[in-house]
Amino acid sequence: MNEPKIFGIAAEFETHEQLIRAAENAYAHGFRKMDAYAPFPVEGLAEALGKKNRLPLLVLCGGVVGGLGGYFMEWFANVISYPINIGGRPLHSWPAFIPITFELTVLGAALTAFVFSLGLSGLPKPYHPMFNLPEFERASQDRFFLCIEADDKRFEEESTRQFLESLAPLRIAEVPQ
Repeated sequence: MNEPKIFGIAAEFETHEQLIRAAENAYAHGFRKMDAYAPFPVEGLAEALGKKNRLPLLVLCGGVVGGLGGYFMEWFANVISYPINIGGRPLHSWPAFIPITFELTVLGAALTAFVFSLGLSGLPKPYHPMFNLPEFERASQDRFFLCIEADDKRFEEESTRQFLESLAPLRIAEVPQ
């Protein structure tokens, strides 16, 4: 199978409202492999692109695993591994386990958030084909870009270009590989 000669086709917009409308239209038109670039976080852009965020569920799972692991560690140490009768108290005294359980819940959630936020976003990424566009430098200043990637199922160079032109962007450019 031949690799596509281009990474995709990018459209440049002046406002974030135009970018959101363009992303919604592209998703409704059937494009799924696309990404948007903006100089600031744009509310609702991820939903317009059809992207789902799994990070909150992963952080919850990391917190639960950390909390259960901490509680099990304390229970095992006090009840199974090294039982000591201190002042007639029960070996499994759950109120004494709460502070460490809480701390390990927070630690598990924080580590999960850190690792998976980097992993799911694809960072670190020192190179991206969008860097080949000279205009893309303005994506960190005052311009908004929507790029439909060439490996999308619905991508055909000419029809995709015509679709992007129908969205009235400032400019359209091919993104070299």
